[in-house]
Order: sequence, then structure tokens, then C-alpha cells
Amino acid sequence: MSAIPAGNGEISLWMTAQADSEPTRPALTASTDCDVAIVGAGMTGLWAAYYLTLHAPGLRVIVLEAEQAGFGASGRNGGWLSHLMPGNRSVYEQGPGGRAAVAAFQRVLIEAVGEVLAILAQHGIDADAVRGGNLVAATTSAAMQRLRERRDADLRYGMADGEVLLLDPAAVGERIAISGAVGGLYYPCVARVNPAKLVLGLARLAETRGVTICEHTPARRIRPGAVEVPGATVTAERVLICTEGYSDRLLGDRRLIPVNSSIIATEPLTAGQWHRIGWTGRECLSDAAHTFVYAQRTADDRIAIGGRGRPYRFGSGTGGRGEIDQHTVDALARRLADFFPDLRFSVAHGWSGVLGVTRDWCAFVDYDPASGIGMSAGYAGHGVTAANLGGRTLADLALGRDTDLTRLPWVGHRARRWEPEPARWLGVHAMYRMFRLADTWEECRRSASTCALARFGARLAGLAETTDNRTARPRSASPRSASRQAQPPHSQHPGGQP
Repeated sequence: MSAIPAGNGEISLWMTAQADSEPTRPALTASTDCDVAIVGAGMTGLWAAYYLTLHAPGLRVIVLEAEQAGFGASGRNGGWLSHLMPGNRSVYEQGPGGRAAVAAFQRVLIEAVGEVLAILAQHGIDADAVRGGNLVAATTSAAMQRLRERRDADLRYGMADGEVLLLDPAAVGERIAISGAVGGLYYPCVARVNPAKLVLGLARLAETRGVTICEHTPARRIRPGAVEVPGATVTAERVLICTEGYSDRLLGDRRLIPVNSSIIATEPLTAGQWHRIGWTGRECLSDAAHTFVYAQRTADDRIAIGGRGRPYRFGSGTGGRGEIDQHTVDALARRLADFFPDLRFSVAHGWSGVLGVTRDWCAFVDYDPASGIGMSAGYAGHGVTAANLGGRTLADLALGRDTDLTRLPWVGHRARRWEPEPARWLGVHAMYRMFRLADTWEECRRSASTCALARFGARLAGLAETTDNRTARPRSASPRSASRQAQPPHSQHPGGQP
């Protein structure tokens, strides 16, 4: 058992390391006006501010943040700048653009990875970025079969052969020496980043472009033309809501719920330990289990590994500054030990954060010209790249720009509301319980195919993505009528980074 680390919560290891160098920004204390008010100083809000001032220099933009820049998922996530789609591809395919629109969405996400890296380089933002790709390891035959199916689906939905590579056990070991790996996938386009350096660098960049950021200024009420904060009102022609997993607390409409994800980070490993493990390419690492984990080799040579832990708090709680419990520390430490059984490590820091999830696990960008209110959220754990794309798209919509981005299938997407409590809490926890049991079954039975319990859980939760070449069935189809080959989509599978 690993002890709860002395560095527990404190937002994250990433943010703690930046605390001394980051300025404190004053709260808004008097009413004011601007052209665009943005609620939330995370990656989405700050990217929106950047692109607004890029396309409309001189625009008066105010960003309102309840805590401090990067307090939410933007400062706590696993640091994956990836191509992964923030949604179920078969759901987006049901829109008017069909599969071609989803393929276009995928191409834009891949291009957005390069867009972010180029902007960081252009403006001298050091976010420890390394484009080492993403290695997805399978440690059971059933998991390897899912990866083959995933690759087939990736190719159908717009990826090229060279963008998703099937690996045999030896090829996996050449990258990272994972115990028991039977094969894997490799996505070259993915980059590792330090999320706190990225989001705080964006905040400073936005300020150099004339954007005002007000910290410790929570939005109390949003209405057309105004945001009400304690003791003041910000009058704005356009209001953009960029609060991701904190949106339900602000809006209270059950459109999104905050799902929890947790990370532990080891002490820095020795050169000898890294020699045995490999990982010289600094790949982002994940596995193909139903409750998968995600990891990175940090710039200071730690391993940071994350997964769900306690997935959901009753009443959509958001978890404050991110303290984690002993059960979560132990679970993540065991997964790390499974990967590297000869590794001796100690846990230096642990934290958790929440990500926004819609009822169909699909992100959305929305803007109403009549009210001037827009929103981008629901990234379900794949938000580092999606936040850039969401912020860019919100800027285009708010400025009335007709671009390729404003026609992507997540623009205007609608999902039904989440169930009220206690059904919501029971349903989310039952889903994750099913996936954990399915993982245990497949590992113990050495299954060659996905456990029926996992297939049922995926369909029940609305996670299933068809793996054949037929058009996906409507979401109103019953579990009995859904494709018997349905699997949880890789981009929305439980366990994604916060």
C-alpha cells in the first residue's frame, strides 16, 4: 500500500510548481462593460480570448474566473495534447453531415495539435511539449482485439494508415517495457505537455493582447447582455461560458455533470530505472482496459499516472482543491506496478479534478446570436486539444465568421439532460462497476473477446460506438436492437484524463 502523499491536492503537482512565479490577479469590484465577457479562465476561455483579439484587434474582452486561472481541469489534467475526439463518433455521424463531417472533425483535431504547438513556439511559451505520440498497450487478448477494431474505426472516420499504427509485443517493448504487453497501437501526432505551464502561459499571452483577467470573481448569474458577480455587473454584448465540469454548479440545468479523474506522480526516477523501462520517446501512455489509465513521463523524470478513482460525487460535487483518498492512491499505484513490476517507486503527489460529461458523452459548441450567449463544454476527458478548437470556434461564432470550424458536427449538438439524483449517482457508479468487473473477468479468464458485461454497460450508458460499416442506429434504439459488435468509443471510454 502506498501512503497518501504529502502533496495531496493543492490543485495539482503542475500548479503547485508554478505557484511562486504566477501573479495574483485582482477581483472585479466595480461594474464595468466590455465587448465580450468570458466566464472561466481555463484553456477554453483563454483560447477564445486569444482568437477574439487575433481576429478583432482592439476588442474589449474580460475573463471572469471564480478561483484562479487554471484552477479547474486545465491545470490538473494528464497533459495529453491529442487527436482524440471529445465525443462518440457514431452519435455525431447521425447529424446532417454524416460520416464525412465526422472525418472532417477528426482532421481538424489532428491539425489542432500542430496549431497549439506552433502558437507555443511563436510566443515563447515553454510548456514542456514533446511530440512523442501515444502508445496504447494491450495486456490481454480481448484488449488487443478492441485495439484492432479501434484502428479499423479510426480509418473509417478520417485517419490515415500512418496516423494509427498496429504494434506487436516487440514493437511495444521497444518503446516502453510494459510487462505482459501483447501488442498495442501508436498514434504519432500526440504531444505531451505540462498543462499548468500551458494554461498559465495562455493567460499571460492573453493579457499582452489587452485581455483583462479577473480572478476570485465568480459568476452568480448569466443573462443576455450581462454577467452578475458579487457586488458588480459586467455588461457585455456577448457572453461566452467556458466552465466545463463546473457548468452544472453555475447553470443548474443537468446538461453536464462533473466526472472525477485522479492522478498520482512518483518521485523522479533514476537513470538506471529509466534505462530498464525505456520510454525515451516521452510517449503518452495508456492501456486498452475498460477502466483504462493514462500516463506521461514528465519533464523532471517522474511518472504521472491517472484514472477514474471515485468517479462521481453525489449532487455533482466538484471536489475543491483536489484531495484524493487512500483507495485511489492504492489503485493507481497498483496499475503502475502492474506495468513495471520491478520498479520501486514512491508517490510524491496526488490530486483529482472534474471534467464535463453530457448524457451522450459528446462535447458541444453552441452560440445564440439573439442572446449573444455561447458555450463550449463536455470534453469528457479529452479537452486539451478540444479546448483550443472550442475556443477558436466560439470566437468565430461570436464574431459572425462563417468558417469550416462553425460547420463541424459538434456545433449546435444537443444531448438530453442527465437524470436527477439519486438515479444519476447510482447510474454512473453502476456503469463503472460493470467495467471494473469486466476487466477482472477478462484478465482472470484470459478472454479473447470483450466481456458481454462491458458491451451491455457501454450501450446502457450511451457510450457504444458501432464497429461495423453500417450507419449507426439512432440513440433512441433499445439496447437489444443496438449492434452486437458495439464497443465503448476510445475517445469516451471511462478513464480519460481530466
